[in-house]
Amino acid sequence: MTQSNGEHTYTNRLFHEKSPYLLQHAHNPVDWFPWGDEAFQKAEQEDKPIFLSIGYSTCHWCHVMERESFEDDEVAAYMNENFVAIKVDREERPDIDSIYMTVCQALTGQGGWPLTIVMTPDKKPFFAGTYFPKERKYGRGGLLDILAKLLEEWKQNRDKVEQSGDKIAEAVSAHYQSGAAASDLNEETVHSAYRTLADEFDAEYGGFGDAPKFPTPHNLSFLLRYYQQTGEVHALEMVEKTLDAMYRGGIYDHVGGGFARYSTDRRWLVPHFEKMLYDNALLAIAYLEAYQVTKRDRYKRIAKEVFTYVLRDMTSVEGGFYSAEDADSEGEEGRFYTWTPKQVKAVLGDETGSLICNYYQVSEFGNFDGKNILHLMKQDVQAFCEERGLDETEFEAQHTNARNKLFQAREQRVHPHKDDKVLTAWNGLMIAALAKAAQVLGDEGYKDHAVKAAGFVLTHLRREDGRLFARYRDGEAAHLGYLDDYAFFIWGLTELYEATCDADYLETAVGLNRQMKELFWDDKNGGFFLYGTDSEALFARPKDIYDGALPSGNSVAAWNQFRLARLTGDAELEEAANQCLQAFSGEVNRYPAGYTHYLMALSFALFPGKEIVLVGKNDDLQTQDMLAEIYSRFLPNTVWAVNNGSNQFRKLIPFAASYQQQNQQTTAYVCRQFACQAPTTDLETFKQSL
Repeated sequence: MTQSNGEHTYTNRLFHEKSPYLLQHAHNPVDWFPWGDEAFQKAEQEDKPIFLSIGYSTCHWCHVMERESFEDDEVAAYMNENFVAIKVDREERPDIDSIYMTVCQALTGQGGWPLTIVMTPDKKPFFAGTYFPKERKYGRGGLLDILAKLLEEWKQNRDKVEQSGDKIAEAVSAHYQSGAAASDLNEETVHSAYRTLADEFDAEYGGFGDAPKFPTPHNLSFLLRYYQQTGEVHALEMVEKTLDAMYRGGIYDHVGGGFARYSTDRRWLVPHFEKMLYDNALLAIAYLEAYQVTKRDRYKRIAKEVFTYVLRDMTSVEGGFYSAEDADSEGEEGRFYTWTPKQVKAVLGDETGSLICNYYQVSEFGNFDGKNILHLMKQDVQAFCEERGLDETEFEAQHTNARNKLFQAREQRVHPHKDDKVLTAWNGLMIAALAKAAQVLGDEGYKDHAVKAAGFVLTHLRREDGRLFARYRDGEAAHLGYLDDYAFFIWGLTELYEATCDADYLETAVGLNRQMKELFWDDKNGGFFLYGTDSEALFARPKDIYDGALPSGNSVAAWNQFRLARLTGDAELEEAANQCLQAFSGEVNRYPAGYTHYLMALSFALFPGKEIVLVGKNDDLQTQDMLAEIYSRFLPNTVWAVNNGSNQFRKLIPFAASYQQQNQQTTAYVCRQFACQAPTTDLETFKQSL
């Protein structure tokens, strides 16, 4: 720790890190260490417990705990004298976060960030919690009191403390190694998940359960597949109700586009204002799929607005995508996003301002700390115009102009902090979303952005031997890639192959999948571990399957392997996908609704799909017409490829190497349930086969 008389009174070791979260704490009076040998050696030599704090840069309560405690000289002096303090960015080190979050949930019954752990110098935890104020309030113990009690235990009852740490570590390790006994996976597993989601569905406001409400887009993608596979109309109704309600609510940014992380209330009105790249990628995919199923233009428009936001505000010059934007600006949550009637009218004038205030229900009283979150709940544009005698087309033009003016005015405000690190995993999701958009919307621009982002990852986040890294920032790639980095990026590459029919992407996806199996596969119990055999060994090796705010790496890995198996005809990949499913079958059958992305992988094994090979040149008009037919339809268990006669294609997809053109025209070969239809060059016949 150094002190100075310059801009900052204190500077600690985090000053040399790249993580925006760690850099936020670089000038705390707390003598923070990054996770590493130096901290653990100091704790061992000085016989001190370790205070571990895990969070991320756009976390509201992380900011609160920093202001109340970590910037406080009294707290810092006590911690520096009696503890070794370590800061970890959960987004850079999901392995550390996963293990200690499991500890917290086991000891307290809940979790969240900031995650607070006190542990021995050999990393064994003996206390866990989340946010603590400096002094006791909100029914929570004060940090100083808690630290004093823990220090007393450390000094007076060392054997008891160390035994407790050993037992907790052993229990967590055993938790990851154990699992429910394998059980049958069948269509009843899928039906059970649907029934649970139907029971938990909020028929009034959409979504599932009560507040807080998370978007969980994979639930919606699962329900779209369920609708397609069974014809159950209520599955589609749940999806549409939820997609419409989220867009109309305050969780959607009606001025700048994009979705916030979650809603604090049941109605989707009051968001937790931070915006995450992964939410917007997965939601864009859900809206695109809903558009494919329903052909409702509003879903297409919403997806395009999400991409407008991401490409405008969350994309680096080199093409990589940033991670998140904060909920806070100028020390207040939501300040950047909220409005008063006076502010709206100052931008739009009294007449238009009053109209737009009525449309977005902006009032003097407000709906968030005296200000207004713009929303369209219980608002229908047709009824709005009829009540006021407005021409709907003219109003829509006026509304678009007003939104643009509000956006330009908002741009002059102090922006929330942007976490500008580039994560391989989350970039994989956005690449998948943009590649999907290129297909569904026929927009070459989206394909170009996906191609550029994939090139960024392959250039900046891949070692010479092909090993992926997890994070890039400020010219530095760091942290060996985790399961999610591989699984999500392979997803993006597979989607990009189907959008471009460029076999390089398929070849890269297959190669990374092979490397993923070598690094992460559990030879004893099946499934993939979170971190690789070449990564830092911790006291437990996590292996997750739950599809929470994000789908799990195991679910996506199984799904990828089915897609790659069907694309390439590789029976070993199909078997690997089945093994991954079987490894978690007992756990999933306990509560199938918690594993909806896993069930999308299972649907490949249970429900019929198609394999389509078009024999022709990628840029041939007939080839493009047939691809356009594929892209326009919702075909979730269908894969497709273009055999352009290259050696690369024959190597990757040998089963289709002998397929030939008929009459020198693009020829479609369509197979379903291990039976192939007669090849055709006729577009109408091809349409019928789909």
